Amino acid sequence: MKVVILNRSDATGGAAVVSRRLMEALRQEGVDACMLVCEKLTDSPFVELAAKPKDIKIRFLLERLKIFIANGFNRASLFKIDTGEEGLPLWRHPMVREADAILVNWVNQGMLSLRGFEEILKMGKPVIQTMHDMWNLTGICHHAGKCPHFKKECGRCWLLGKLAAPKDLSYKIWRRKNRVCNKSGLNKKLAFVAVSNWLKDKAKESSLLGNQIIEVIPNAFPLAEHSTTPVHHPSAPVRLLFGAARLDDPIKGLDTLRETTKILKDKYPEIAGNLELALFGYIKNRNELEGFALPLIELGILKGEENVRKAYQNSQIVVSASSYETLPGTLVEAQAYGCIPVSFNQGGQRDIVEHGVTGFIAEYDNDLSRRADNLAQSIIKAYEAVKDEKNYPAMLEKMRESVEEKFSFPKIANKYLTLIQKLRAID
Repeated sequence: MKVVILNRSDATGGAAVVSRRLMEALRQEGVDACMLVCEKLTDSPFVELAAKPKDIKIRFLLERLKIFIANGFNRASLFKIDTGEEGLPLWRHPMVREADAILVNWVNQGMLSLRGFEEILKMGKPVIQTMHDMWNLTGICHHAGKCPHFKKECGRCWLLGKLAAPKDLSYKIWRRKNRVCNKSGLNKKLAFVAVSNWLKDKAKESSLLGNQIIEVIPNAFPLAEHSTTPVHHPSAPVRLLFGAARLDDPIKGLDTLRETTKILKDKYPEIAGNLELALFGYIKNRNELEGFALPLIELGILKGEENVRKAYQNSQIVVSASSYETLPGTLVEAQAYGCIPVSFNQGGQRDIVEHGVTGFIAEYDNDLSRRADNLAQSIIKAYEAVKDEKNYPAMLEKMRESVEEKFSFPKIANKYLTLIQKLRAID
C-alpha cells in the first residue's frame, strides 16, 4: 500500500513531528509511506518538497496578504487565522496521484487550498484529514476559545476586530468548507481523525463536521527511543519543567504558572524551598519572566534529541498551564521520560493522564487566583509522589506502560490502516 502524508513541515511545530512519526510508524508496518511538505528540515529520504521554493513562498505570501487586509492590518491575529484560499496543485503531484490513500494533516499557510482539497476528494481515494486543532470545524480560527459560533455558522469573528460582521471573512470561509464537506457529494471516502476525545466532542458539536465520520486516533510516540531513567538525588531540589515553542504565548499560561509559584511560596514555604523551575522554549517578551517566586533556570530552545532527553532526565515534574490543548505532547514525553505530568483538563489531557495514577489533573477556573491555586495543589501532590520512596518507582512504571498502551507505533499505525481499509471498502 502507498500512503502519502501532507503536512506543511517535517520538523517545525507539533503537527510536523507527529506527522513524521506517523510516517515512520506506517513504514515499520510495511507500508510505503512518504511525506510531502513545504519545508523540509530533516534528511529523511521519504520526505519531499511539494513544489519549488518560489511557488511555495508565493502561495504563502498571497494568503497572508489577503488575511492582513481582511483583519484590518492587525499583526496580532495574522497567524491565528487561515483561510485555505491559496494552495499548491497537490492533486497533480505524482506522489498524490500514485497513492492508495492520502492523509491530510496540517496544510495551512498556503500549502493546500479548499479547492485543492476538493480536487483530491474527486480522485475517489480514501482521504483522512487528521485534526491537530479546531481549524477544520471553524471558519478561519485554529482555536475557538469561548466563541460558540462554530456550532451553527461562523461570522462576527473576534479575531477580525473592528472588521467583524455577520458576513465577514469567517462566514465566507465557513460556507466554502460547508460546501466541500456537506454539499459537494465528494465525502464518501473522507474521514476525519481527532487526536483526542476532547477534539472529537468539539467536532461533533460543530455545524461543519457533526455528520462526518470522525475517529479518535492519538499521535504515535516512539517509546523505545525516548525512555530514560530519571536522575535525582534525594537531597537535590525537585525540578519542575515547563516548555513550549513560545513560552509567552498567552495560551500556554505563563501568567498562571507565575501566580502558582507565588502561592507555593506563600502557602507551602518548606516545599517551595525544595523546588526549582526550569523553562525551555523561545520567549518574545523577557519581561514575562519577572516575578516568579521559585529559582528559575532557563534552558533556552532545545535542539536535538539529546538536549531534550537531558532536560526531562534532570526534572521530576512536568507542568502544563495551558488554557487549552488538543493532545499536549509534552505530557506524553513526560511519562515516557519519567516525569510526573501536572496539567489542567482543558483539552485532551485526560486521554494521556489518569489522575492520581499516571499524573495529576487540576480543575481549570476562569479566575486566575483560583486557577493557580488548583495547579499548586496538584504540584504538591506530584511533589509528595516524588518523595514517596515506596510508591514512586511503581508510578513511573505505570506511566511508561500507559504510553506504550496508548501511543506505541504499531498500535497507532494499525488504527490508521484499519480506517483506510474501511474507506476503501466503500463503493
